[in-house]
Amino acid sequence: MSTTTPLPPSVIGHWIGGETAGAADGRTLDVTDPASNRPYAKVARGGPTDVARAVDAARTAFPAWAATAHHERARLLHRIADAVEERHDRLAAYESYDCGLPIGQAWGQARRAAENFRHFAGVITALGEEAFRQGEEQLSYVVRSPAGVAGLITPWNTPFMLQSWKLAPALAAGCTIVLKPAEWTPLSASLWPDILTTAGVPAGVANIVHGPGTEAGQALVDHPGAPLLSFTGSTTTGRHILRSCADHLKAASMELGGKSPVVVFADADRAAALDAVVFGVFSLNGERCTAGSRVLVQRPLYEEFTRRLADRAAGVRVGPPSEPATEVGPLVHADHYRRVLEYVRTGREEARLVAGGERPAHLPEGNYLQPVVLADVPRDARVFQEEIFGPVAAVTPFDDEDEAVDLANATPYGLAAYVWTSDLRRGHRIAHAVDSGLVWINSHNVRDLRTPFGGTKASGVGREGGARSIDFYTESKAVHVALGEPRRPRLGGGP
Repeated sequence: MSTTTPLPPSVIGHWIGGETAGAADGRTLDVTDPASNRPYAKVARGGPTDVARAVDAARTAFPAWAATAHHERARLLHRIADAVEERHDRLAAYESYDCGLPIGQAWGQARRAAENFRHFAGVITALGEEAFRQGEEQLSYVVRSPAGVAGLITPWNTPFMLQSWKLAPALAAGCTIVLKPAEWTPLSASLWPDILTTAGVPAGVANIVHGPGTEAGQALVDHPGAPLLSFTGSTTTGRHILRSCADHLKAASMELGGKSPVVVFADADRAAALDAVVFGVFSLNGERCTAGSRVLVQRPLYEEFTRRLADRAAGVRVGPPSEPATEVGPLVHADHYRRVLEYVRTGREEARLVAGGERPAHLPEGNYLQPVVLADVPRDARVFQEEIFGPVAAVTPFDDEDEAVDLANATPYGLAAYVWTSDLRRGHRIAHAVDSGLVWINSHNVRDLRTPFGGTKASGVGREGGARSIDFYTESKAVHVALGEPRRPRLGGGP
């Protein structure tokens, strides 16, 4: 770790009922630095006992938190945002060191996380409740109530920001929470106790239990005291969680994998499309669910675009995540690195390697990979069909609109899609025809937090964002009131 990076804690503990705690059985896990794969800290290894303590703390805190007025919760969310922004430098350093995220990209994480809290503070204060009149006879209205304890299971890519994406709406809605961060990247989550305490969040409203998904995560999924489960992660794990939630009839929101297409027509702004493709698949080390990892290029442009993409990939600066000039850092963990390298090996057999695929010579240790471009990728190739979650682009030609849509829809996933064309009517046609939850036309991944976020098919269940997040964390009750003398249907001939 560089001398300018704040030293991390040597042991990262749970946070339960407003207090730091170790695992009930004393177990820990090693946390490794992806730039060297050497352990630098230990994290509490939680299990069912720890989760049960956290759920009990959250249930105890729930009545008072649920009764807190919307505007009071909103004010507290703004204080959380302030506290996040005050820790900007430490957060960026932790995220970069723990995940391998280039520091230049990690600097935006505090801003994004703070924005999430400010956004949902506005949502909860502006959100009205519906009312309906049935002529002069009856008025019906809908009230929302916090649904209870929410279990939040978050991934290892941009972990702090994605934790804030779940914490903010859950707290805004009046739920208390148990957060289970990814065990590979617990470092930035160690900032939450100080942030939430500084902001004045009451003890027990937010709790954190660390540990493997198979132990701490499964215990949270199985605990009947947490009726909501929001998960972001792989499709395989999401399927397992959904099956487990069914046993308890838990409400579940699943943001899962992606294999998103970028459709580039011959009439596109070539420079803008190329910039968007390079950024979309190689930024964040390629470890992003909405990465445009399948690049579909119309045949008249195909050879030129593929060549230029390969040149750009070869020029991407791979290096230590702490260096401001670095554009791609090490992949998050040695296990994931081996998985991505196996996909690169497979891709060499299935398609034509035109860039990258090797460890840069100046980086002899750590999980480094020069960004990869595979050309002439057939639709049945594993690298076309399966989520790699690394800096690997698969390029495939198409001839016309129908083939572009067919190829775009030819995977099990349906999270995001990107369309580049100067014909906006065609852009809209493609956007409507592609089976995905999110589509950008002549734009890279620019989010509006008011819009729904989520995918179709194997990319997830449900939508989050804006009022839709509040819908998930609340129960709606319809109340019907007679305005006049009600009609009295009678059975049985009584008086």
